[in-house]
Amino acid sequence: MPVLTSNVDVRSDTFQANRASLLEQLAEHDRQLALVNNGGGDKYVERHRKRGKLLARERVELLVDEGSPLLELSPLAAWGTDFPVGAGMFTGVGVIEGVECVIVANDPTVRGGTSTTSTVRKNLRAMEISRANRMPLVNLVESGGADLPHQAEIFIPGGQSFHDITALSAAGIPTIALVFGNSTAGGAYVPGMSDYVVMIDGRSKVFLGGPPLVKMATGEESGEESLGGADMHSRVSGLADYFAVDEADALRLGRQIVRRLNHRKLGPGPRGPALPPRYDHEELLGIVSADLRQPFDPRDVLARLVDDSDFDEFKPRFGPSLVTGFAEIHGYPVGVLANHHGVLFSEESNKAAQFIQLANQTDTPLVFLQNTTGYMVGKEYEQRGIIKDGSKMINAVSNSTVPHLTVNMAASYGAGNYGMCGRGYGPRFLFTWPNAKTAVMGPQQLAGVLSIVARASAESMGRPFDEEADAAMRAMVEDQIERESLALFMTGRLYDDGIIDPRDTRTVLGICLSAIHNNVVQGTSGFGVFRM
Repeated sequence: MPVLTSNVDVRSDTFQANRASLLEQLAEHDRQLALVNNGGGDKYVERHRKRGKLLARERVELLVDEGSPLLELSPLAAWGTDFPVGAGMFTGVGVIEGVECVIVANDPTVRGGTSTTSTVRKNLRAMEISRANRMPLVNLVESGGADLPHQAEIFIPGGQSFHDITALSAAGIPTIALVFGNSTAGGAYVPGMSDYVVMIDGRSKVFLGGPPLVKMATGEESGEESLGGADMHSRVSGLADYFAVDEADALRLGRQIVRRLNHRKLGPGPRGPALPPRYDHEELLGIVSADLRQPFDPRDVLARLVDDSDFDEFKPRFGPSLVTGFAEIHGYPVGVLANHHGVLFSEESNKAAQFIQLANQTDTPLVFLQNTTGYMVGKEYEQRGIIKDGSKMINAVSNSTVPHLTVNMAASYGAGNYGMCGRGYGPRFLFTWPNAKTAVMGPQQLAGVLSIVARASAESMGRPFDEEADAAMRAMVEDQIERESLALFMTGRLYDDGIIDPRDTRTVLGICLSAIHNNVVQGTSGFGVFRM
């Protein structure tokens, strides 16, 4: 068997320094997660509990199968913005009665469960994952609708969420709403457009306008129960399909609905047993360089990700800056593209395009492990055709129809982000290590380009060049790009599906591979025109 060897020296100073740096970044990530898990803060959590209600994550934990994997998505959405971190919503992939589902849960302790712009984006991404992978969508609803002070930014894109619920239903993907409290205004359309609706006696309230709004609009006096309570909707309007006596009963009914869906996976199952790698996943912490300018061998990562560390490398002697090959992860066959030295040349681009075509011929999902500074520049490389060769790779990625999974291990700069299946290229899932950075180019390079352009402009106009102002500009730009390229910044804007501990990468990929096989896994033979 082509078992990978490992050249990692866990006793070296470099390994220990890399490990210490990554552990520090993981600690900061954990601190941010703790803030999210505390919801709207102690005051609002306590008030919620005094009402006899479960917290959003407690509801999710009781809904999913005991001991089953639960993959939370975009937990730090809205980080670095004016909105609460986490966006007041839980989204994730969980197993309910043996069925992998996308779960969305409003957190009513955060601004009463109202939706901000980040909430809308997070919700739309969850539904996109449900659609692409044909997984049932389960909404745990307790929402006050749009955050009214920001309605101008929410109203138009928020309407897409109602469109997408009905589109899921039309595609034969079940949608389920369990209503735990108020679901008013726009929030009322979530149960209204779902296939199955569960409401709770004395708790669920679903109406387009509450009593105050109704009185203002029509002069009618009405109570919350008669206007939108569970008893009314289950007896009179017919909005509620199931009537629960309490939250636990609603979750039981939700599980019962999923059990009766007769859901079947359309993709093949694992090809064989999920043999563990031969090397310790703990060692992943010391492999990636603390200084992202220093390369590392992705084979050392693969040796700790793929089953039995068994990897069939494709074209190992050609285009060595990109490692390609076939393996299994948790029994599922995959093709892997992993950056080595960062820069992509013509050889790597052509190699990638061929490899992606081969994966599509055999219906094999692709895993992209990013650590790239982009495509090579310079007169020699332009004359050799780096534009047309890089375009072949991007063409292949764009038109490939097998599922793509992407992990940014270190750097994802420039068009290399596109060729290695960044967010704009529709990977089914994309995760980031906490040390990773994403930008159009490195901070020093970008600031340097601006400086060169400014200097050339001054010379062409015959004006003296202000060296002091240039130095200040470069420092400001470098600081800005450094901040905006950080993993926390990118995940806060939902440019990935979450930051993960490198040690969890194999597990996360295994959950994602199982999820994507709910849908058909089928490659294409139709690519765009390759410029030869």
